[in-house]
Amino acid sequence: MRSKRYRKASELVDQKKTYHLKDALELLNNFPKAKFNETVDLAFRLGVDPKQSDQMVRGTVPLPHGSGKNVIVVVFAKSEAAVNAAKEAGAEFVGFEDLIKKCADGWTDFDVAVATPEAMGEVRKLGKVLGPRGLMPNPKIGTVTEDVAKAVQEVKAGRVEYKVDKTGNIHVPVGKASFSQDQLEENAQAVIGAVAKAKPSSVKGQYLRSITISRTMSPPVHLDLKETATTD
Repeated sequence: MRSKRYRKASELVDQKKTYHLKDALELLNNFPKAKFNETVDLAFRLGVDPKQSDQMVRGTVPLPHGSGKNVIVVVFAKSEAAVNAAKEAGAEFVGFEDLIKKCADGWTDFDVAVATPEAMGEVRKLGKVLGPRGLMPNPKIGTVTEDVAKAVQEVKAGRVEYKVDKTGNIHVPVGKASFSQDQLEENAQAVIGAVAKAKPSSVKGQYLRSITISRTMSPPVHLDLKETATTD
């Protein structure tokens, strides 16, 4: 059973229609507000087969205005220099053997894990704990690096990750309901552009099947794909 707020918002949306991003954000702003600062999300339905390794869509994109979320970062590092750099950059938890043991015991109260290449030999053993939660450091998204300070700063500033799921969908936060519409529009355009550019060369036919934008407690609003000029 949908909430009264959700049903009221649904009455404002024409589900047979697609909206320009600016109009969709205006519509979201007119929805009944929740009692907390909702997250604004983009959802993509892609014309890919995630079972094929050459059709995996994954990457990161910096949001021009940040995500509005306080991102808790763990850094696995051995050297004193890397440990100090990570702490100075603002990482909440920094260490090596102690942190690995803590995670091995099931602790995952953080949003992003960063590791130096030197530390990854041991960190890989946490695959069963971190992997299913999407927390395993990965060089492809910049979280396995010698420059841990830069990685921490980028994540803290609002760099978000996108990754296609088993059903060919991607969900990415683009900000908070408290953001201005201009901020949300610029963040959303950055994400749409990044996902569009990440089209695997092996994909034939339509790549972007649909894009919707929504708040945590709201119905989705379908975006006009022609506006993105990236439907091929």
